[in-house]
This record gives sequence, structure tokens and C-alpha cells, in this order.
Amino acid sequence: MANPSNMPSSEFAVDLHDVHKAYGKKIRALQGVSLQVRNGEIFGLLGPNGAGKSTLVKIMMTIVRPDSVNGTVLDRTVGDYFALERIGYMPEHHRFPNYLTGRQVVEFSGAMSNVDRATRRRRATELLDRVGLGAWKDRTVGSYSKGMRQRTALAAALVNDPRLVVLDEPTDGVDPVGRREIRDLLLGIRDEGRTVLLNSHLLSEIETICTRVAILVQGRLVAQGTIDELTSSSRRYEIVIEGSPPPWCTDSVSVHSLPPGQMAATGILGECCRLVFLGLDAPGAQPILDRLRREQRTVLAVQTVRESLEDLFMRAVTDPTTGLIYRPGAPT
Repeated sequence: MANPSNMPSSEFAVDLHDVHKAYGKKIRALQGVSLQVRNGEIFGLLGPNGAGKSTLVKIMMTIVRPDSVNGTVLDRTVGDYFALERIGYMPEHHRFPNYLTGRQVVEFSGAMSNVDRATRRRRATELLDRVGLGAWKDRTVGSYSKGMRQRTALAAALVNDPRLVVLDEPTDGVDPVGRREIRDLLLGIRDEGRTVLLNSHLLSEIETICTRVAILVQGRLVAQGTIDELTSSSRRYEIVIEGSPPPWCTDSVSVHSLPPGQMAATGILGECCRLVFLGLDAPGAQPILDRLRREQRTVLAVQTVRESLEDLFMRAVTDPTTGLIYRPGAPT
């Protein structure tokens, strides 16, 4: 559990405004990005390659010097040593000397964060057990698989008992079982009162565990909020009925005829249709369902549908109304 004396005094663990970074005269990696990560949440940072995600994280960790930045990380200015000691960081392309053991890697990370020797030794053992490497902790990382190295890096990011954990592609190279275990571990970290900033390309995992997300495209923040908030415009109510559509369906209702046999699992072999109502919620659908029943229509299915995170991501990346065009290959 995080030390209560280190608990935050403000709402946000990360509160950055107007972040700019250019590489040379042509590459504008970040263009006025503002990002707010609330304390105690798992926040997903998304974007295609070259969007500026890694640059933003590296600015927070003082690895990259910004052209300009305002705001705070853990209630301190960006780069403050006190705050940095309370951040756990797992970079995407970490490199461990092959001759070190897993235990030594984690202990070294603790030493870099000013964790005393006795504490870092104890926490190295505890954390390697927690990520499933207890039996391997005294073997050299040169004998580890890529997934095991990822787990070691995750343990190293937690050794300083951080308030904020910044993870760049933590499940890269991890098998499906390992991904689920890491997902459960991140939920446990959140339940301990820590904040997690997660940068990942696995949208299904982000959708499962993140409270809120932000999408970067070409150095600009194009979306930020909960998935429900960001997909509210796509929310719709679908009702499948037997037979042809009712004559009272208006232009605001999309009607899709289903081929005979598509609803055979319900025992209906003949004609069916799907009525799609945009922006309708469950209470608003009740009068429609009542009318269908009064007309003795057979209702076969009712469901609320919205965009998935993948749909939202693709719309943000490719929608020309954002004024942005995704060009792959730009450096991060």
C-alpha cells in the first residue's frame, strides 16, 4: 500500500498543459498537448506510431527536454527530484546487462530511486514473486525470454513504492496468460491507491482496464475522457423484429432487412428486420417496445450498441474532420 504520507493533495497525478516539442525545423512531435491523469486511475495513452506518446512520457521523466511545458506531476513541477523518486517507470525499449540476475536488476532500480538497501532487497524478492519470477530471481536475465524481461522491468518499476507508475508497452512479447496476469497486477496496483499511466497498442486491454483514455495524433491531443464519453455520439439502440418494418418508422430510424434464416437460432426462418435508433437509451426505448407489442410484433433481440475503443481509435486517426492526417513512420 502506498505510504499515506505521500498521498496527493490535488485531484491530478499528472496535470500538463501546452506541451511543445520539435526535433529540428520540420518535425513537431508535440503541439500544445494538455493531459490530465486523475489520482488512483488507470489511464490509457493511445496513438499511432509517430503520434508523440513516447516523447510526452520522456518529457515527464526528464529524458527529453521540452521546448515548453506547464503544469505538474505529483503536485511538483516537471523534473522535480522529489516527484521523480515517487514515479515508477518502465520504458518500452529497456536494456538489462545479461550478466545481472533478475534480483540485481530490481535492486539496482531501487538504488537509482534512493531506496535503502534493506528495503530494496526485500521488495525485489516480493515483487519478483508477484510477477511470477520467484523461481528465476537468481538466474541471469540473459537466460530470460522476452516476456520474462518484461515482467522483470515491471517489478523494477514498482520497487520504489511509487505513487505514479508509467508503463510503456508493458505486455509487449508476453503470452496471453502472462498478459492476463499483468492486467490483474495493474488492477491490484490501482486498488492500492496508485495511479497508472499506460501506453499500449493492445486496444482490447486498454478498454478492459482503463478508466479514461487520451488519443494523440501527429502531436495533437484529439480525444480525452472515458470511453463512454468519447463514444456517446455513436451509441444506438437496436431492435430486431420478425417481418417487415412498421410503416410508422421515420427518417431518424435506420432499417436493415435481414435475409431469411439469419435468425434461425430464435426459431424464426422467415423475413426479419433490424431497427436502429441513434441516441436512444433504454428508458426511451420502452414506448417503442410497447407499441411493437401492441401491434403483436415478435421482438427477437434488443441491445444497446456503441463504438469499441478500436472503432474510436480508427475514427480519431483517420477522420478528416479532425484536420489531421496520419502519416506513419515519424519518430517518437
